[in-house]
Parts: sequence; C-alpha cells; structure tokens
Amino acid sequence: MKNIAVLVSGGGTNLQSIIDAVEAGKINGQIKLVISNKEGAYGLERAKKHNIRAVFEKDEQAIIDIMKENKIDLVVLAGFLKILSPSFTKAFENRIINIHPSLIPSFCGKGYYGLKVHEAAIEYGVKVSGATVHFVDENADTGPIIRQDTVEVFAGDSPQDLQQRVLKIEHKILSQVVADYCDDKIRVVGRRVFIED
Repeated sequence: MKNIAVLVSGGGTNLQSIIDAVEAGKINGQIKLVISNKEGAYGLERAKKHNIRAVFEKDEQAIIDIMKENKIDLVVLAGFLKILSPSFTKAFENRIINIHPSLIPSFCGKGYYGLKVHEAAIEYGVKVSGATVHFVDENADTGPIIRQDTVEVFAGDSPQDLQQRVLKIEHKILSQVVADYCDDKIRVVGRRVFIED
C-alpha cells in the first residue's frame, strides 16, 4: 500500500475526490499527510475530518523532511499554488503529480491558474477544453502528461460555467491516476507515459 501526501493551497475539492476514492477502496494507498502553504486553507479542515494528519508549512525543506519521515511514495499537488524548486522535484522525481484545468500545452505555465485558465480558453475561442494530470518537473506545467480528458466549450459559457464542468473531470482523472500509480501501472519512458491495463 502506497503512502500519499496531498499538497493544497485552498478548498481542496480535488483532495476530497481522492479521500472519497481511498475510502471507497478504489485506491490501493493511504493519505498520510495533507500539507498546505496557507494557514487557513479549508483543505486542512477536510483532512482533519477524515483523521488525516494536516500540516501548515511554508518552508519547502521542512515539507521535504516531513514527507521523507512519513515515507511518502506519491505527492499529489491538488490546487497547490506554488512552483516547486528543482531540489524538491529531484527529491521526488516521477513521484509528484499535478492536476491542471486545461489541455496542456494550452493555457498553462506561469500565471495560468484558477479562473484565469478558463477566461483565457473562452477568450481564445476554443471548442474543447479539459484537464491534464502530469508529472511535475522543475518548470510550471512542463512535466510528462499522464492522462487528459475533455469537455465541450459552449457559446454562452462564462469562465465559471467552464470551471465547474472541468472540475468534474479533474476529480475523475486525478483519482484514476492516483489509483493507477498505487497499482504500479504507470511507466515513464523519456517524456512519454504509458498506463498498463
């Protein structure tokens, strides 16, 4: 059984989707830690409600140390609004995943987070958008792509409408990737990721 740490900066709805999947027996792992760089993040409250250790910590080295002490196998960034340093990503190479609310390489990288992503997609006039789960490297949203799913963008969509539709598939594909990782189904070859059946 794999040990999982989830890093959040806000409400933690993606965290909740992983908690639900673990509790339903769909993930062969346990969430040992939820860490936030924001003291009042509701994600920490979600963790406490499910008897998961909740930690507020801003210092990156302290976060690395806590995760190593807890023998963390997989780090999930679920709305963690901080770009990790190369020393962090190297310490957990191919063991950190992130969910991004667009089809990478579109509308990603520095400055693209939250509602800004959906505003940009609508402004550009794309017909489909979606979500991407990817491995994290030292740059913003540039690590190997693991899984993507799409939603249609409708003519009358507001950024909030699109955000809600994308959030549903974020929850689905993030928990699916965590399950696949915990079952040792994910293989990385260069920049390509293969998921075994």
